Amino acid sequence: MEIILGIDRLKEPFIRPVVTLGNFDGVHLGHQRIFERLKDEAKKIRGEAVVITFEPHPLKVLYPGHCPPLLTPFRKKMLLIEGTGIEKVLCIEFSLVFAEISPSEFIRDILVSKVNTKKIIVGYNYQFGKGKSGDVETLKNICKLFNVGVEVMDALTIDHTVVSSSKIRELIKEGEIEGASRLLGREYPIIGKVIEGSKRGHGLGFPTANLEMTDELYPKTGVYAVDVIWRNQRLNGVANIGFNPTFASTERGERAGFSLEVHLLDFDQEIYGDEIQVNFKKRIRDEIRFDSASHLIDQIQKDIEWAKENVF
Repeated sequence: MEIILGIDRLKEPFIRPVVTLGNFDGVHLGHQRIFERLKDEAKKIRGEAVVITFEPHPLKVLYPGHCPPLLTPFRKKMLLIEGTGIEKVLCIEFSLVFAEISPSEFIRDILVSKVNTKKIIVGYNYQFGKGKSGDVETLKNICKLFNVGVEVMDALTIDHTVVSSSKIRELIKEGEIEGASRLLGREYPIIGKVIEGSKRGHGLGFPTANLEMTDELYPKTGVYAVDVIWRNQRLNGVANIGFNPTFASTERGERAGFSLEVHLLDFDQEIYGDEIQVNFKKRIRDEIRFDSASHLIDQIQKDIEWAKENVF
């Protein structure tokens, strides 16, 4: 997949491009349906299917400090879009200056003049331009002036729930990981580098891979059955997200730092510094503070047995 970082790096227009635009956080089933439609329409006119997205996320620029954690930071989003078969992505740098562009200027100066857009496919709730002043009707009306087709896709509903990034965030925050997976069309992944931890897991007989924490969205604290992709291998595991309350400092009443640790089943290799992908399959239980290490060991063994019987 070709990723063009910045409108200024687009040296020449695309070939008869059919375009969709959005943030596509999560690359969920609704987004995937748009991408499939995009590819079909591009094939009909022997053109290119082009996804236009923005980096950083507009909310990070317009409302710094109030942007919700992202389901898919940029690199993860690109990997997921590539997995849908899209071959061209134009990533426009979002800034306060860019945010001042009116809907008509955006269509005329970027979509028509620079991209050479032939058709646009967007979701039913698409908004664009300064202050989100443009909607799908604005898009249709302005595009008529430039002979650019517009197709608006209806909302996708699964189990009476409209598929949206905000709904998926809500489910993940609540630990409803299976519900989130249904709307995503896959398990929710966290991608990160394995770093050195406290090595408590090794001492307990359950060595863990500790992931470097980022600003993306993490599921509700607790224990989960997961599978892990490492060097193209798929491994089963049990993950703990939270503050390790059993080992929290008691002298000053402090709690341990937030962490994601994964115990890989039937696996005994050093993977420090490697990148792994953790796919959350099923929530097992809440994070619990145990009175002793031995009680924690007993519970971890029960968690592993439960995961083997119910998930793997």
